[in-house]
Amino acid sequence: MKILVLNCGSSSLKYKLFELGDNNVLAQGQADRIGMTDAVFQHDAQGHETFLNKTPLANHHEAVHALLAHLVDGQQGILTEMSEIGGVGHRVVHGGEHFRTSVIVDPAIRETLEATKKLAPLHNPPNLMGIDVCTSLMPGVPQVAVFDTAFHQTMPPYAYTYAIPYHYYIDDHVRRYGFHGISHRYVACRTAEILGKNVEALRIITCHLGAGSSLCAVAEGKSLDTSMGFTPLSGLVMGTRSGDIDPALVSFLVEKEQSSLTQVMDMLNRESGVFGISGISPDFRDLEKESSLGNERARLALDAYAYSVAKGIGSLIPAAGGLDVLVFTAGVGENSPNMRRRICAFLSWLGISLDEEKNLNGILEEDISLPGTKVKILVVPTDEEKMIARETRTVLQKQ
Repeated sequence: MKILVLNCGSSSLKYKLFELGDNNVLAQGQADRIGMTDAVFQHDAQGHETFLNKTPLANHHEAVHALLAHLVDGQQGILTEMSEIGGVGHRVVHGGEHFRTSVIVDPAIRETLEATKKLAPLHNPPNLMGIDVCTSLMPGVPQVAVFDTAFHQTMPPYAYTYAIPYHYYIDDHVRRYGFHGISHRYVACRTAEILGKNVEALRIITCHLGAGSSLCAVAEGKSLDTSMGFTPLSGLVMGTRSGDIDPALVSFLVEKEQSSLTQVMDMLNRESGVFGISGISPDFRDLEKESSLGNERARLALDAYAYSVAKGIGSLIPAAGGLDVLVFTAGVGENSPNMRRRICAFLSWLGISLDEEKNLNGILEEDISLPGTKVKILVVPTDEEKMIARETRTVLQKQ
């Protein structure tokens, strides 16, 4: 079965075409700067050279039309006809409490999805736009919504309930939702495969560390707690996001700076995190370089991030009922041995100890902890697109 996976951002579109069964990626690409005159479209298909073109793409409809045209193009394409695509899987960041699993989008589901826009105003509108465009351009092909929040719907009420007047939960669904669920689920399942164990028999904490960062406690194959909350702003220190702060700090900053609430929230989302501490960059590679040259604020930013992650890991152990495996994934988790070392140094009391040689050599999908240590440590590359493709196939096979 061939599954097309789409991830639509506000001005971007990323896609992969899978041949499931052998997990083969037949084609992939992306469109950036959609809505601008200098938009860029890139398409890579098996057996063909990379196609790269700067061309105006007025909207997502034009971007999706361009990718579909390239999939069946006589020279750059990989398909004979569009009917070979059995379904399209869409990443949808927020499913609210309505969606605990992935679903085929029909008119009734689409109407329900409209209400989720207010929960993720930056992410869900372009995600749903991708569904609408594909429904228009690919009539008859099933469109499946796969939610970042769905994996965390197994959290118990005491883990997701905020200690504010309860009517806000009843009336407005204000609660902790968590994000990166597609990644956390994929990595937990892949970890179990690598170790040759059933995922339900392992107590795992997955660390999705990148520009956006979150942790997840997985036990019995379920998410029992996670570091993000009502929005992706909460939890760990991140690239430009503050993570958890004293709520009263928001009103203090509004008054001190004579700013609007919107301006302060924008600062917490876009000017904080390691970027705010260092004053240099949100890119951890830049901070590592500056720290090695003696820049104290760069080092402070890295230490604050590592401590935030380590503290978060410690806080999730009660949710998992212990810890068998610690897993690093995503941009920083997969590619920064120094950050893995910094984090694990805070956790030595847990019986966590890195094999420095394996850590420095970037050993993937193997145990990189020292022999005999209580907790195994793995680095597992995430693959959200593959997880979306699998979910899409599962939903379609149930029809």
